[in-house]
Amino acid sequence: MADLYALVGEHLDMARAAAHGRSAELLLHDGPLRQSLIVLTTGHELGEHETPAAATLFVLRGRVRLTSAGDDLELGEGEFAPVPHERHGLTALDDSAVILTAVTGI
Repeated sequence: MADLYALVGEHLDMARAAAHGRSAELLLHDGPLRQSLIVLTTGHELGEHETPAAATLFVLRGRVRLTSAGDDLELGEGEFAPVPHERHGLTALDDSAVILTAVTGI
């Protein structure tokens, strides 16, 4: 069992010290299900990448912009959204922590 808010604090410290402004940890890997904590400092991003079979994003802290060819979506603390089924990226509008839940196979 993990204290997510303590992990956010640890990863925020690591992200602030990293040139790329991010830190992440795989929290759960159970068959095709994966949950990851991703922390980004303000203005840093995860560049455009492919989508797993299915995924959701939950914002624990801060504000992020989920970008895709179809549309951009801003999410704040406590908000949750499906990840688009197309190439997408993620940008931190504030120091942010998100939980990415992904199904990598069916």
